[in-house]
Amino acid sequence: MARIAGVDIPDNKRGEISLTYIYGVGKTTAQKILEQAGVDKNVRVKDWTDEQRGNIRNIIVDNFKIEGELRSEKQMNIKRLRDIGCYRGIRHRIGLPVRGQKTKNNARTRKIRRVF
Repeated sequence: MARIAGVDIPDNKRGEISLTYIYGVGKTTAQKILEQAGVDKNVRVKDWTDEQRGNIRNIIVDNFKIEGELRSEKQMNIKRLRDIGCYRGIRHRIGLPVRGQKTKNNARTRKIRRVF
């Protein structure tokens, strides 16, 4: 297993797919990272050289917010919305859908069943 940014990425998958195991790295971002590092996206992780792994690791750490840093920023943004009391913050606070979805029939995952 290759370890990048504190995450073990699978060796037997293509590089493009393996990098998506890192929180904050999707398919498009993974393609950009591999392009900058000069690594073919179809090469499996177990076939990467140590130099290629180092290049990828440096690109990710220097240019992208990932894992814990990204999670904490996301939580701080939600906390800010709650504190200023805007519409989205109120919806976050009471656990309802934030982006304008209807709640009469759907939103089962956001609506919390309360016992009165």
